[in-house]
Amino acid sequence: MTVKSLSVFDEYDNDFLYCEAIIKKHSKNFHTAFSQLPKAVKEEDPDEAIWRALTLSFQQFDLQFQPFFDLLVGQKQDLDFQQPTSEKELSDYSYYVAGSVGLMLLPILSQAAAAIQEPAIKLGEAMQRTNILRDIGEDLRMGRIYLPQTVLAQFNLSREALASGNQNQQFIEMWEHEAQLAETLYQESFVMMPQIDEDCREALLAAALIYREILTVIRKNNYQVFAEKTAVPKQRKIQLLFTAKKMLRQERWEG
Repeated sequence: MTVKSLSVFDEYDNDFLYCEAIIKKHSKNFHTAFSQLPKAVKEEDPDEAIWRALTLSFQQFDLQFQPFFDLLVGQKQDLDFQQPTSEKELSDYSYYVAGSVGLMLLPILSQAAAAIQEPAIKLGEAMQRTNILRDIGEDLRMGRIYLPQTVLAQFNLSREALASGNQNQQFIEMWEHEAQLAETLYQESFVMMPQIDEDCREALLAAALIYREILTVIRKNNYQVFAEKTAVPKQRKIQLLFTAKKMLRQERWEG
């Protein structure tokens, strides 16, 4: 991680603390992992504090505008929600709401950002697909289904069957089909780790491992995704932080 001037972050300390509080409240998994970043990296990004922090981040890192615009496209898609018809549509949506975030962060995490955009996008998509598989029940209560129409048809699942909250064999097979796609994306994203700046690798890898663990917890809970939102236990998050350290020491990217 290289910044133009480390000291300027101290001048905006309260702004970044405010941003960190938002992340801690709304994304506990990200906060657990990215709190391991060095100070000038973890203190980043709607009020004036957020805009000041974002402005400074653009001044200190080689951030690109396009991913920020792409995220706005994703937010518009959420406002005008339409169930994806195909895996391709779900992948496109996942890029706009999550892969774009990976590209936002990449210049902060790596001096080789231009060379590893594809795996960064894959990590964002993997995390978004994990969100979708975790939040099926919550999304249904809001009248939304993010699972593609073609996939539901492939496993003979109607909207009504899904809304019934029945974790039958058809549902489990459909869920596993989607989970395996997400897990493949996680694994393919790990190829970028050697090109992530050394002082950022552990935090990024831990974030990926903790998020991927949501899928494992859902399996242990017998695919219960219709009631309370699944969470990775705190003790398990700590274990995964140590797993990330071990993988980095051994330069092993399959965990």
